[in-house]
Amino acid sequence: MTDSNTAANGHPRGLYTLFFSEMWERFCYYGMRVLLTLFLVKSLMNGDKEASLIYGAYTALIYAAPVLGGRMADKYLGYRYAILLGAVLMAIGEFAMVGAGVLKSDTVMLLGMGALIVGNGYFKANISTIVGKLYADGDPRRDSGFTIFYIGINIGALLATTLVAYVGETYGFHYGFGLAGIGMLAGLLIFWTGRDNYAAAPGLEITEEGHKAVGPLKMYQAISVGSLALIPLCYFLISQNSWMTYLLTGLFVLVAASLIRAGIQEGKMWRDRMIALVIFMVINIVFWACFEQAGTSLTLFADRNVSRDILGWTMPASMTQFFNPAFIIIFGSIFSVMWVKLDKIGRNPSIPMKFALGILQLGAGFLVTLIGVQFADDQALVPLLTLVFLYMLHTTGELFLSPIGLSMVTKLSPKSMAGTAMGGWFLSFAIANYAGGIIASMTGGHGDSGETLTGAEGLAQYTDVFSTIGMVLVVFAVLIAILNKPLNKLMHGVK
Repeated sequence: MTDSNTAANGHPRGLYTLFFSEMWERFCYYGMRVLLTLFLVKSLMNGDKEASLIYGAYTALIYAAPVLGGRMADKYLGYRYAILLGAVLMAIGEFAMVGAGVLKSDTVMLLGMGALIVGNGYFKANISTIVGKLYADGDPRRDSGFTIFYIGINIGALLATTLVAYVGETYGFHYGFGLAGIGMLAGLLIFWTGRDNYAAAPGLEITEEGHKAVGPLKMYQAISVGSLALIPLCYFLISQNSWMTYLLTGLFVLVAASLIRAGIQEGKMWRDRMIALVIFMVINIVFWACFEQAGTSLTLFADRNVSRDILGWTMPASMTQFFNPAFIIIFGSIFSVMWVKLDKIGRNPSIPMKFALGILQLGAGFLVTLIGVQFADDQALVPLLTLVFLYMLHTTGELFLSPIGLSMVTKLSPKSMAGTAMGGWFLSFAIANYAGGIIASMTGGHGDSGETLTGAEGLAQYTDVFSTIGMVLVVFAVLIAILNKPLNKLMHGVK
């Protein structure tokens, strides 16, 4: 028997409202991202290097924004208002991208990207928090609930990398961006109309602090207006993206030092755990900087050097990004069962070994291009299977590393600095995305002096860079495996 707030499978009804809200928000985000590099190169006529750096700065800021968005919601806005504000800003940003597509305007595009970054900061940071708050502490359904929610994220990504990619490349980039914007409005509508379903979650309302007066406005209104002022800041950081290097490096040093210092104050065990966390943050940066080639160099590689004909139909280049969410959906549940089974027989790999094996598979994925190039045709096109196997190995690598990351952070950090530790973990993703843009800028179908390379020259350059990345990752994975015991010792029993 279920009460009015519980769905037939025993989970709170609110989970499904949040599932579909997040699914459409991810449809919006990935819909824009799947087309971004090709839009920059083909429509706005940016060079590969410039496009990759813009993409890297944008995705870095996307990952940095939730740190601020989560804090604002906790202290002032409450989760519901923060998510609604984020959804509206993202929709505005997406429709600005439509304008950029029609007008072929860099300025409109950068303003749209700024609105998407700020909106994502409010939406992404807080919807997962509400999911957690639907369950009491110790509720055995919580992990299962987050797994269901994670499936929603990947369905949104899958729809975006098929539907939006196809529409954008076939009918015009502005139509793709418009479709992504409609998805965001759908997510906003579902979140608002289903608000009674998650009403029991604590922290939804604007806080007492948020209602305090600041001049003529209340605090939450001042923050809303102030959020608009962040859009030009994002514009500046994306367009002058060399500043990001100094900003992100400085933040990383600051966060790492504060974590280790706080750990020292807590005692030897926490000091060691904080050192381990900083090491895992560095490993995380290396993994995702290479993994995030999907949206930049691997999409341009697909566009120029991959045969995408399937029974007379040509798959759009951006659509090749769908392999990752598709493989997540196929393998995700298999992996979650596998970890439980391995744990029961005492064979579950340690966290450092999982990271090492994840990076090994990522490296192997890049090395697949060395096999693909052996089957290149007269037009310097490699078979589509090259990307299928590359993305399959990247996805299995992701499943070794990604799901355990957030859980590991909560276990390694004492409660007094859990928020700072999680902020540091998200910062490592931001740095990885920016570093990914820098790596992508070194690939490309253009020579050192900017001249366009022939198909054969481009293929040789892509293969050379991808195989180098692959070999470096394999060596890095072996190094982590060698350091397995010392890292486990630093973790003091965290598994």
